[in-house]
Amino acid sequence: MHRRLFPRALAVLALVATAAAAGTTTATAEAPTPGQTRLNATIDAVLADSRLNGAQAGVVVVDTATGRTLYDRNGTRRLIPASNTKLLTSAAAMELLGPGHRFTTEVSADGPRRAGMLSGDLYLRGGGDPTILAADYDRIAEQVAAAGVRVVAGDLIADDTRYDKGRLGPDWTWDDEPYYYAAQVSALTVAPDTDYDAGTVIVHAAPGSRAGARPKITMTPDNGWLRIDNRAETVADGETTISFEREHGGNTVVVTGQIAVGQAAESDWVTVWEPTGYAADVFRSALRRHGVRVLGRTVLGTATPDTAKPLARHDSMPLADLMVPFLKLSNNGHAEVLTKELGRQLSGSGTWAAGLSAISGYVGDAGVDTGTLRQRDGSGLSRRNLVPPAQFVTLLSAVRAEPWFDTWYAALPVAGNPDRFVGGTLRSRMGGTAAANNVHAKTGSLTGASALSGYVTDADGRLLAFSIVLNNYLTSSVKGLEDQIAIALASYTEKETATARRTVPAAPESPRVPEGRECSWVKPALC
Repeated sequence: MHRRLFPRALAVLALVATAAAAGTTTATAEAPTPGQTRLNATIDAVLADSRLNGAQAGVVVVDTATGRTLYDRNGTRRLIPASNTKLLTSAAAMELLGPGHRFTTEVSADGPRRAGMLSGDLYLRGGGDPTILAADYDRIAEQVAAAGVRVVAGDLIADDTRYDKGRLGPDWTWDDEPYYYAAQVSALTVAPDTDYDAGTVIVHAAPGSRAGARPKITMTPDNGWLRIDNRAETVADGETTISFEREHGGNTVVVTGQIAVGQAAESDWVTVWEPTGYAADVFRSALRRHGVRVLGRTVLGTATPDTAKPLARHDSMPLADLMVPFLKLSNNGHAEVLTKELGRQLSGSGTWAAGLSAISGYVGDAGVDTGTLRQRDGSGLSRRNLVPPAQFVTLLSAVRAEPWFDTWYAALPVAGNPDRFVGGTLRSRMGGTAAANNVHAKTGSLTGASALSGYVTDADGRLLAFSIVLNNYLTSSVKGLEDQIAIALASYTEKETATARRTVPAAPESPRVPEGRECSWVKPALC
């Protein structure tokens, strides 16, 4: 028996044995209980909301202990899942790469060394680390200096060959390109802060000292890869309207608008064009700070030769820890790097195609009918991704048998928990309800597409797996409807109580998605 199927097979046998011991029959199992009838009426009422007029809705709820389907509306319909796609990617990564997997960034020297002089090239080889910071490059440079290198006579070679040259998903829309959630993917990159949005720079605009002066522009991390074209103005008073736009095909960021004297600085994440060069620029500056001079050029995209001797390295956090910023903050870049890393590890090809094949293989082993879905990227940014809600529920039920499940479950956003790295993209939703600190689920948002899939413990202590996927609505947000369903599931009971008889639970107000932006509102609010 395939090793990944074995624990699930045991779980199925256990379910059968339990049902047999209880004298359960198939007919009895399928007969709706009074509680299930109430639950169905509640969810039907939520889905009858006028905001879904003309839209498509798929909702499936399953009791994970028995496998009983409690609700199914269009469960086999293929819908755009947005970031719920990350459930497929993250589960496959945990199984196929392993919770202990790390990304390694290395520096090697090719050429003779004598009296502090390297008569050859210095190679910076990327291992795909999406969490590497400027401070990490500084520590790597410190190791190079500690190894005795003072002058590099040759070039600094930035080796990003672990993955292919495909920087952007083939289906991503052109107008997403400047925004942090659509950063270019490279095996060699930089993240500006501990949100770990690799391939981006945070640009800050502070007011000048007087009205009429240009605002002061700074960047995190400081770098020479981006160029600032500052067209903004400091005003005596008035509304702040600062905007940062990177021009297509280059690294010029145009700053426009106004900011008043005495106002707090405005900041935004901006993607870079060619993150390999960005990483090389940050590392070269770090070398300079540690007294290492590179006399040659910076060359991008050349592989490190086998003859090169290692000088320094940096290992990322283990994948188990990476799951937290990845899933809590719905980090698209992490999903795409993991997809290419899966391809590299399993087939020697760091491409989307190879990685997606690996994901499909794993989720298929888990019982997902891969013939019913289409996955085009790791993150869900592509609108060509199509997944039936029932297949998400199949995956959610199956992975409970995996040894890494507890780590993965804890990394999912938790409803109503204000801690950013606990509640994540659900931190401002369902607070003060039965779903708060109960629902563990992945959010998903594109314009006209919204999803919420995960787990909830009902009022009788059963762990339910659910998937809600809503498409083709015209209103700004349907998050409140997802929340109403999740709250209803958290309140679900077979006991006859006043709470159980209530038809549609109220849901706290949820964040709204601005039209025309694919989840760019995640910072600082969360989707």
